[in-house]
Amino acid sequence: MAILDLYYHSEKKKNLAHFAALASLAAVDGVVSPREKATLDRFAYKLNITDEEYKEVMKKSNKYPIEPQNEAAKRLERLYDLFRLIFADHSIENVEMGLLKKYAIGLGYPTNKADRIIEKSVAIFTGRIPFEDYVYLMKKKH
Repeated sequence: MAILDLYYHSEKKKNLAHFAALASLAAVDGVVSPREKATLDRFAYKLNITDEEYKEVMKKSNKYPIEPQNEAAKRLERLYDLFRLIFADHSIENVEMGLLKKYAIGLGYPTNKADRIIEKSVAIFTGRIPFEDYVYLMKKKH
């Protein structure tokens, strides 16, 4: 087996585990809304999830463990993906917050850092960021 095959297998496993976490969050309230389904479909495409894997993940939650990420940028990307999914219906529920915290800790964030990142992310996704942060984000892009 070539080294590239090993990398692909490892990356595929991480993507599948990430998708399973996304699906679990979407289904946490017992119903996957049409908007959440559309968001899951986009993530399935982005993460190279096959139709068979998609169906399997949707019927068996929590089968796949959370794969910790070594790179800080990858951890943030995974959390960002989760926030996009959670806010597909423009709201966040307490149960989703609990799962989000567990996922952040599972990704490798210490509890206090996970709390701060989640708090800031919720502020950003709900449009309640301080003006100074808005200015910083706008200047950073340009």
